[in-house]
Amino acid sequence: MRSQSRRHILATLAATTATLIVGGTAPAVASPAPPTQVQPLGADFLWGVAASGYQSEGFAPDSNWSRYVAEDKTTDPYLDSVDFFHRYRSDIDLAAKLGVQVYRIGIEWARVQPRPGAWDEAGLRFYDNVIAAITAAGMRPMLTIDHWVYPGWEADRGGWSNPNIVADWLANARTVVDRYAANNPLWVTFNEPAAYIMNESTHGGLDATAIPAMQDRIAQAHNAIYDYIHAVQPGAMVTSNVAYIPAGEDVVNGPLIDKIAAKLDYIGIDYYYGASPGTVTQLSLSDLWQNPLEPEGIYYALQHYSRKFPGRPLYIVENGMPTEDGAPRTDGYTRTDDLRDTVYWLQRAKADGMNLIGYNYWSLTDNYEWGSYTPRFGLYAVDVRTDPTLTRKPTDAVPAYTDITHNGGVAPDYRPTRDPKLCSFVDAAASCTDPVTVPR
Repeated sequence: MRSQSRRHILATLAATTATLIVGGTAPAVASPAPPTQVQPLGADFLWGVAASGYQSEGFAPDSNWSRYVAEDKTTDPYLDSVDFFHRYRSDIDLAAKLGVQVYRIGIEWARVQPRPGAWDEAGLRFYDNVIAAITAAGMRPMLTIDHWVYPGWEADRGGWSNPNIVADWLANARTVVDRYAANNPLWVTFNEPAAYIMNESTHGGLDATAIPAMQDRIAQAHNAIYDYIHAVQPGAMVTSNVAYIPAGEDVVNGPLIDKIAAKLDYIGIDYYYGASPGTVTQLSLSDLWQNPLEPEGIYYALQHYSRKFPGRPLYIVENGMPTEDGAPRTDGYTRTDDLRDTVYWLQRAKADGMNLIGYNYWSLTDNYEWGSYTPRFGLYAVDVRTDPTLTRKPTDAVPAYTDITHNGGVAPDYRPTRDPKLCSFVDAAASCTDPVTVPR
């Protein structure tokens, strides 16, 4: 999960809106008429849950992020997050009971390589055990190589401002691939690269003039490890997931996607918030739960990439709903309704010919949302600040998601609880000229 700069979002929104006013491009192919019933997504569809290492594990070694916390650049201290480090078996069991087929985790570079040229066997054994537990529970691991965290010694070298970070990064990544390719994981090289760059600018002091270089280095590292993964694991599925940005997707994510487009086996998309006239709010950690939830936007996001990469598999790597410390949302949306409404639009996308192969809910449990425990995304609530037992408490969405995974989606006659917004900025040209509708 990630935060976004309000100024950047509003700037891209303004730019895109201006383009549309001057003259947008209408969709080349009209959407099919809405079906009276939606069909299940099929036995081969991958339902999953997602998490990152630093956000959930606790007991974090020295890293760029542990330093950001120590430097008081975050709202809350890290504590030990939800202690996935010791509770991974019970958390994996919770995921298995949901009926999901995929469990996404991160392999923390800082945990497995505490010093240059030296890998920690104990750190690697931890991930050996986690991945073994995932596979023993009948799920497939999705492994993220870089979820915004690198070792403290790499920070001392300048982080992504250092040209030699690519060689360092690849040395670790190859170690990870060699160790875990036999488990047939799905791979994510870099989590949300554009947001990673923005985060390094905000917290890590990355100078604006160094941003193009970081983007180039990420692309270089992705392309190199892509080839290495395929050499070690023939038939592997590799991506670098994008954080979909309403009103600015191609502006924000397009430049990097263009650099790695030939080496993406599937398009990984993280979709959280919509945006339409009158609903645009600040996308920041201070008020994530106030951002507009427009589930139909996930259809437009999938449509955007299905047109950009015809026939390429699409996977929703992250999607979920935030609440403020677990309290009911002021807009009245429940986690169950948001989940079901979202899945309805996944079924619509699949029925309309989009090559959608999977969906991960973010996240299995609440965790450390990059500096704060206030935004709660978990299917299972965990109150880190007041509950020393870190008890996992099921939300209303646990039975809802279990029902969805067992039935391949929502019921055939399901109707979303909210009507689609007209002229969504998720894909303004498509949603103004050819909006999705719901039969009544």
